[in-house]
Amino acid sequence: MVNYLISYCKISFYILIFISFSLFFIGLKFLLKDLVYFIEWDILSVSSLTIVMTFLFDWMSLMFMSFVLLISSLVIFYSNQYMEEDYNINRFILLVLMFVFSMMMLIISPNLISILLGWDGLGLVSYCLVIYFQNVKSYNAGMLTALSNRIGDVAILLAIAWMLNYGSWNYIFYLEVMSNNQEMMIIGGLVMLAAMTKSAQIPFSSWLPAAMAAPTPVSALVHSSTLVTAGVYLLIRFNILLTNWWMGQFLLLISGLTMFMAGLGANFEFDLKKIIALSTLSQLGLMMSILSMGFGNLAFFHLLTHALFKALLFMCAGSIIHNMKNSQDIRSMGGLSMSMPLTCSCFNVANLALCGMPFLAGVYSKDLILEIVLLSNVNLISFFLFFFSTGLTVSYSFRLVFYSMTGEFNCSGLHPLNDKSLIMIFSIFFLTIMAVIGGSMLMWIMFLDVKMICLPVMMKLLTLMVCLVGGSFGYFLSNVNLFFINKALSNYNFTLFTGGMWFMPILSTVGVINFPLGLGLKSIKSFDQGWSEYFGGQMIYKQLKNYSLYLQVFQMNNLKIYLLIYLMWFIILLMMLVFSIK
Repeated sequence: MVNYLISYCKISFYILIFISFSLFFIGLKFLLKDLVYFIEWDILSVSSLTIVMTFLFDWMSLMFMSFVLLISSLVIFYSNQYMEEDYNINRFILLVLMFVFSMMMLIISPNLISILLGWDGLGLVSYCLVIYFQNVKSYNAGMLTALSNRIGDVAILLAIAWMLNYGSWNYIFYLEVMSNNQEMMIIGGLVMLAAMTKSAQIPFSSWLPAAMAAPTPVSALVHSSTLVTAGVYLLIRFNILLTNWWMGQFLLLISGLTMFMAGLGANFEFDLKKIIALSTLSQLGLMMSILSMGFGNLAFFHLLTHALFKALLFMCAGSIIHNMKNSQDIRSMGGLSMSMPLTCSCFNVANLALCGMPFLAGVYSKDLILEIVLLSNVNLISFFLFFFSTGLTVSYSFRLVFYSMTGEFNCSGLHPLNDKSLIMIFSIFFLTIMAVIGGSMLMWIMFLDVKMICLPVMMKLLTLMVCLVGGSFGYFLSNVNLFFINKALSNYNFTLFTGGMWFMPILSTVGVINFPLGLGLKSIKSFDQGWSEYFGGQMIYKQLKNYSLYLQVFQMNNLKIYLLIYLMWFIILLMMLVFSIK
């Protein structure tokens, strides 16, 4: 049975990776020849009623699908070994494939109705994957994820209703008209709200670290190229609507704060997967902020490069957790580079790519974004948020390396740490190669026309200086021996505030979920199960019951005998009356 399931996983891997490479080369052709294919498929036609499915194929959708399928194939192959003790691995693989299919629907849809199919598909399957381990923590995380994303689903539904003003749901044809019509900017606001919920921007950020209750291969897929990037991708398609001043400025502020909050919180977190999840949140804020400034191609470029090294980070973290017998606390790690040299090397490559190390994938997109910010006319607050958040990224990355790779192993004298998981190592090593060459390859492909960025030497070196300062800060923050006391925990209130994501999980659960749900429970008990039942269904039931009891008295007796007796008495009385009158 196990061999059958492993071969089933391998078949999925080979099919997906073949489709991925095919789509990449087709997308390359579309990019070089500037092709766009808009395909309409008549599903049903009855009299004047037609149900049409539309697909949009351009270089952006094909490239994105290629990357999603590449990472999905490696995640499925990786799951062979990671989930080998799970009896329901076939169910897990099917859920992952449904997840990927929903993302495909979202990517190639120029129609809000079919986008909603993919959008809701992502929400539903992500809920099933988050609660996969079936414990209380997973159920709570799944409920938080589902209810947070429902706000975005409602926003998409309202946008669909508002699109009726145009007579079609194919938004791709009406973007120019919408951007010139202030009334139709309502659609832009609704789409922006939906994107903020799916990409976990403030105040909807708390569900993203909570979703770490899902299996690690799912986290690698969700946080790299599927669920959380859906909002960014949708806003890239609706990018022209962000030219409205207030929308662009509002999104820039919110995404900058998200980037800053996530970077700060990751420096006080001790859960390995949550640190990487907060890193994803920080990078999503970076994508959203550069998108709000009108640079859609740059946001897409960073989205693709980030997908490579973030999936690699999660896979390496999964391998470490798997060998640590499901322990995720970085304080119980240490000296892993001695026991798992290959995994730790790949983990460090991914971390350096995230920090923006020269010649790795991250620097090509991240450094370009920061240089564009330096060239742009942004205010001091946005400038501070961009560069301070970049320093925080390097800080928590170095802190993570310090805790997990250096020093002595802090868990058990007898440990099973090794690099012998060959199937997992294959996926990790493949993504490491992509994390090294992916950035330069994409830059040469996507930006064919050469543009010169002229900056003063100090501004040119500012990004590098911020990274060096951030790395030093992360090392000093974590090194107990250097400061004799861990400075991260010396101020409890500050640590509680920053490490708790500015109390957003508490507000999301107690304030936004518990209070409305509790109010709903009280209203149901008072009205639905209370007064309306008493004066409605229950009262009608009692009255009918009483009537039926009265009828039963008559039905259970011999009516003919009673009538005969009454008739005889009536005749006797009548005769007595007649004789008395005479």
